[in-house]
Amino acid sequence: MPAKYIRPPKCFLTAKRKRDIKLETVSGTDFTKWLGKQSKAIQDAIKESGFEGKRGQIFPLVGKNQQVEKIIIGISHPLALYDFSYGLQKITALLSEKTIKSASFSLSGKGNYTAAYIGWGLTCYNFDLYKKNESPLPCLVMPASVDKKRVHSTIEAMTLIRDLVNTPANDLGPAELEKAVKELALSFKATVKITNDTTLKKEFPLIFAVGDSSPRRPRLIDLTWGNPKHPKVTLVGKGVCFDTGGLDLKPSQYMALMKKDMGGAAHALGVARLIMGTGLPVRLRVLIPAVENAVSGVAFRPGDVFNSRKGLKVENTNTDAEGRLILADALTYACEEKPDLVIDFATLTGSARAALGSEIPAIFSNNDSLAEDLKKAAFREDDPVWPMPLWQPYKKIIESTTGDLVNSVSTPGDLIYSALFLESFLLHDTDWIHLDIFSWENNGKPGRPKGGADTGMRAVFAFLEKKYGK
Repeated sequence: MPAKYIRPPKCFLTAKRKRDIKLETVSGTDFTKWLGKQSKAIQDAIKESGFEGKRGQIFPLVGKNQQVEKIIIGISHPLALYDFSYGLQKITALLSEKTIKSASFSLSGKGNYTAAYIGWGLTCYNFDLYKKNESPLPCLVMPASVDKKRVHSTIEAMTLIRDLVNTPANDLGPAELEKAVKELALSFKATVKITNDTTLKKEFPLIFAVGDSSPRRPRLIDLTWGNPKHPKVTLVGKGVCFDTGGLDLKPSQYMALMKKDMGGAAHALGVARLIMGTGLPVRLRVLIPAVENAVSGVAFRPGDVFNSRKGLKVENTNTDAEGRLILADALTYACEEKPDLVIDFATLTGSARAALGSEIPAIFSNNDSLAEDLKKAAFREDDPVWPMPLWQPYKKIIESTTGDLVNSVSTPGDLIYSALFLESFLLHDTDWIHLDIFSWENNGKPGRPKGGADTGMRAVFAFLEKKYGK
């Protein structure tokens, strides 16, 4: 992995190039009114083309020199984040690489086009660490009127998630994840504290137990930023840089994507990038237990009983349920300073995916009003999440006859049991939200290539911004 972990696509300009192609948007809702304002020749051409202002449709206008001078793009009403992604794919196919390289694009008209600029940047994303993409990026002129801080913060947050999740585990272990956090911290004058070795074993026994089987040593990464007088918001991200399943070894088909098992950590850093980049008035803390769940002679075993930071004794019934173990110690630590809110992200259970699919994170909270507010924010952002029941009677299912709790049971419903397990390690009645995320795009869509993906990150930031914004 290179030294730079934050690598947004370079697809924006502050000034027009000699050849500048105008972009004009129209939605299906406004199409008839818009069409009536065009010349007779353009009306006839548009009617013949079948263009109706639908998302993904484009209509090029050719000038006297037979070059494209303006492109009409169909969008949703209101404009959605990935609307330009659909049109941009067709624009790049329409124009030659030479044209894209030598020309700029300018979005005409007044209105809030922030989503369009963000969508443009995300569509230009390409994970090129190992396979360079020589195709030139289409560059969009960003005028002074655009909220540049919002655009760049969002694109960097989302591409940071994508890059971290896409990077294979041989180049992204606990040490490299630490470097990524330190790079982010340096950009915003945040502080980073690392706990490892004998201190980790003593103070965070569950994190140490999971990570001790790997030569790439476990650690707890602790980032702090902001005014201590502001509301304290702590983000916790599951940082399992690769998950073999441990001694309960995963079959190969389930191990193939386990480089993404640190997707929770990537999401916590993505939200942190947005919080710091937009200057949200909170005292931010990010905790990432970073480990590799490997197999060795010192690997933790099914049936082992471990102490936790909170003092609860955990009987390990499945070494492939390691994520909730490392989160347990981190959540206890998070609550010790009595924050206003703790939010954790984790690629935790297959049962959450079975219930809601890959694009909708399951959320759990010990405060129903917070869960409802997050759900509302998610739908405003077109970044859906869905509340699931933190059903207290199920706590009996995770009781242990040897210790206090087991980390896994075979009874269906693991997404609920894992959330109840995590809740057991909270302190001081701290408000808490847990997101069970997938962090991966299986098939690829415009603006969302196959690979690492943000699932719920924008929703959480929108929720925090509404709750704590000025």
